[in-house]
Amino acid sequence: MAASGATERLMCLLMLLALFHGTSSFYVPGVAPINFHQKDPVEIKAVKLTSSRTQLPYEYYSLPFCQPNKITYKAENLGEVLRGDRIVNTPFQVFMNIEKKCEVLCNFPNKPVTLTVEQSKLIAERIREDYYIHLIADNLPVATRLEFYSNREEEEKKKEKDVQFEHGYRLGFMDSNKFYLHNHLSFILYYHREEVEENQEPTYRVVRFEVIPQSIKLEDLKADEKGTCMLPEAAGSAPQEIDPTKKNQLLFTYSVHWEESDIKWASRWDTYLTMSDVQIHWFSIINSVVVVFFLSGILSMIIIRTLRKDIANYNKEDDIEDTMEESGWKLVHGDVFRPPQYPMILSSLLGSGIQLFCMILIVIFVAMLGMLSPSSRGALMTTACFLFMFMGVFGGFSAGRLYRTLKGHRWKKGAFCTATLYPGVVFGICFILNCFIWGKHSSGAVPFPTMVALLCMWFGISLPLVYLGYYFGFRKQPYDNPVRTNQIPRQIPEQRWYMNRFVGILMAGILPFGAMFIELFFIFSAIWENQFYYLFGFLFLVFIILVVSCSQISIVMVYFQLCAEDYRWWWRTFLVSGGSAFYVLIYAIFYFVNKLDIVEFIPSLLYFGYTALMVLSFWLLTGTIGFYAAYMFVRKIYAAVKID
Repeated sequence: MAASGATERLMCLLMLLALFHGTSSFYVPGVAPINFHQKDPVEIKAVKLTSSRTQLPYEYYSLPFCQPNKITYKAENLGEVLRGDRIVNTPFQVFMNIEKKCEVLCNFPNKPVTLTVEQSKLIAERIREDYYIHLIADNLPVATRLEFYSNREEEEKKKEKDVQFEHGYRLGFMDSNKFYLHNHLSFILYYHREEVEENQEPTYRVVRFEVIPQSIKLEDLKADEKGTCMLPEAAGSAPQEIDPTKKNQLLFTYSVHWEESDIKWASRWDTYLTMSDVQIHWFSIINSVVVVFFLSGILSMIIIRTLRKDIANYNKEDDIEDTMEESGWKLVHGDVFRPPQYPMILSSLLGSGIQLFCMILIVIFVAMLGMLSPSSRGALMTTACFLFMFMGVFGGFSAGRLYRTLKGHRWKKGAFCTATLYPGVVFGICFILNCFIWGKHSSGAVPFPTMVALLCMWFGISLPLVYLGYYFGFRKQPYDNPVRTNQIPRQIPEQRWYMNRFVGILMAGILPFGAMFIELFFIFSAIWENQFYYLFGFLFLVFIILVVSCSQISIVMVYFQLCAEDYRWWWRTFLVSGGSAFYVLIYAIFYFVNKLDIVEFIPSLLYFGYTALMVLSFWLLTGTIGFYAAYMFVRKIYAAVKID
């Protein structure tokens, strides 16, 4: 997907979006099916060219394909633009339930297309980079059927083949360092016949769109002046070679075959959404649930039992001295709510974390109801962008109230910091990456008008809402701390090695990462290898597990820290709770080395640039969850003991 997959990837990763594959689908309310009559035109449109090796999408007509008399681009929504989609019409003439054996695509049936040396080099380069072409018919993406045996044992070979579908079709292939172009497309469209009354004309709906790409040499395609052609038998045909050192002549041809299907229109996306091993997916979900809740239960039991004993001992007046020797968390009661360094930056980061949390929660919930199906191209991205802007009021409110609690006074500066710190980093990195994408003339580059529109949304919607929320949050009564803070800070004893901040990050990151590490493979496959994910019910479940595990581990870590008489927990809890982001970074590096075939500088830069944004966003999200869980825990335990 690509580059400006920029924001797409960012948002997907923000939400750990695309976590899951599934076996059934929902549809966006209000998206009505299109009914076709016999011989009605079915428009074939091109979306883009993509490659998992370069991560740079290109427009369909960036290559010298046959063009219609008038090129018309579809008006894309914000999500489609950020994805790098440039949907355009094509010269394919397809009519409902009308077969075509073989037809020449370009305007001069008896005159082959001549590719210049530059065009030949470009096509050869795109074939080498393993590019796929993506077409749509009635909003259904084209897919290539892949058949294979799941079990290769002799007695199993008689079984039916397993069928999977690959998104799009390959531009061409290489053999013995020679380049061959797929210049003939055999379209197979499946239709579902709708029930109508006897005297009405039958209506049809498109329910699947497949293609079989072929490479056929010019001499083997016998075309007449009417534009029809004869396909050679498979055994006797030679592929169409593209020699990048000279001009090449070829014909672009296509055929159309229609088949009736029992698949109903509402289920037509199932084919595209079941492209991975569902069993593995289910096992990974169950494994995450069992492991996380089992470990969380153990941690909860240990800490609750220990705390009950501590509080009971502290509240016995005759045992105060013995208690102080046993443990140290009560000893720091006069310093535990002492404001940390840089309270404005801390509250700003936590405000952005709340903004992310609200946006993710709403998007997942809405998607879980079926209103952000993949059939609504770009809807997920558009919704996520706008929601992040509008959630600024909640982020500003929480940041303003916390900033006042931490004895802050410059609320206007704090509001500006909250509105610009995290979004500014994101925009800066995306802009730098976008400059490299512009240099490659990729459709993934965010157009300048879109960039201006995003800036207007940021400063026209998000920033005023953050200021509004910050104003009311700062005016509201600060959080009520149960104990007073001493004027003179208590000396912190020397800490053991395992209380080191980096060790804490490593320890705290294991549990939340364990909830999702298997799913990271699915996430990265969706983002970097152009797959669909849509089972947001599962995503919601994993998100809840993530919240529970981050909260649990954060409470445990802050308890150990206070027992070691270290009261500087504000920043530490925020940093340590986001420790799973470190493991996400390690996994991203592992995935890059072992799963992707990226060798060039710019694709590598794009990968690690977007990975940095993902890690930053994930750290903000999990750090915020852990911080507020720890804050509530600290207030609770100090409110439960008698303080002399």
